[in-house]
Amino acid sequence: MIGTIIGAIVVGLIIGALARLVMPGKQNIGVLMTIVLGALGSFLGTWLSYQLGYSNSNGGFAIIPFLVGIVVAVVLIAIYVAVTGRRTSQPRV
Repeated sequence: MIGTIIGAIVVGLIIGALARLVMPGKQNIGVLMTIVLGALGSFLGTWLSYQLGYSNSNGGFAIIPFLVGIVVAVVLIAIYVAVTGRRTSQPRV
């Protein structure tokens, strides 16, 4: 159980970091939100891949769900940034 949670956090961090790396511009989100959105993107990407008929018949590393997870995480981060808006440190005049 604990290993599964730690694994989800690590995968979420990797997926989220890769998604932010692929996205153009700067995203003002923290590490915790990167992990959460990356883990959610990984879960949804894997689920979507298998719903569309993907099967990992060779038993090795499943690259397709991994890549789809990155794409889903990019979309989630873009939505998060759009909803929260760009935070600036300068007061509006």
